[in-house]
Amino acid sequence: MNNRNILVKKGSILGIIGNIFLFIIKIFVGIISGSKSMIADSLNSAGDIFASFMTWIGNKISSVPNDDDHNFGHGKAEYIFSMLISISMMIVAIKLFYDSLMSIIVNNKLIFSWSLIIICIITIITKLILYLYTKKIYRKTDNLLIKSNMIDHRNDMVITFFTTVAILLTRLDIYFVDGIVGIGISIWILITGIKIYKESYDVLMDISIDNKSKNQILKIIKDNKEIKRIGNFYSIPIGYQYIVVITIFVNGNLKTKNSHDIADRIEEEVKKEIPKIDKLIVHVEPYIDEK
Repeated sequence: MNNRNILVKKGSILGIIGNIFLFIIKIFVGIISGSKSMIADSLNSAGDIFASFMTWIGNKISSVPNDDDHNFGHGKAEYIFSMLISISMMIVAIKLFYDSLMSIIVNNKLIFSWSLIIICIITIITKLILYLYTKKIYRKTDNLLIKSNMIDHRNDMVITFFTTVAILLTRLDIYFVDGIVGIGISIWILITGIKIYKESYDVLMDISIDNKSKNQILKIIKDNKEIKRIGNFYSIPIGYQYIVVITIFVNGNLKTKNSHDIADRIEEEVKKEIPKIDKLIVHVEPYIDEK
């Protein structure tokens, strides 16, 4: 298991522990106080445990090296499980939208309680720590599973913050804010879930490498004066990295060893400059000057 997978594993385990802690205190206070909203919020924490657990499983599978049955490894598992997390985010968003809308229609009134405020503050602090930690890991790994968890922690932090504001406003007999804010946040979460779903879908459907990286590869190749022309360029994702297949044309009078040395030099330079390239397969063809 490489350093990238180790960091993601740590992030997912911390997420599981943190969300289990929040679930326990929320369900306990919810049952003791009889607050249905807090009990419902505890179920949201249970969903967060699921998301962190999916991250742990997805990372574990994606870190398995290539074998006879999976020649390019298991990297796409990262995107399969990210898709599952994004679907759970969209389900939560739809449920939150419905609950918020019904709250406005039937004029539900939150019951003020200092115990609910304390739980909200604990939740915000816990989620802030989880968010900052996973954000740090995401910057180092560019892992979509961790990105999904990071966004989930951020969403929960924002939701709980506005829930706290709504509870405090009940002391002034202002009750409609909770429903309006809930609708706004649900739409925001839904859009975020759709974006993560699309990112996962693109990789699973073998989207080509981005134009910036493609142009960077082509520039490295063009800077080699021995290469007369560049032919076909193909790329396929194998998780967060890519396999690129390219055809180059060199002087047809070169010895086979010399032409392969050129190909090896290009492969080494490209992989050094662009970490997202796992393999660069260079096909060498003889160049014939038609003139």
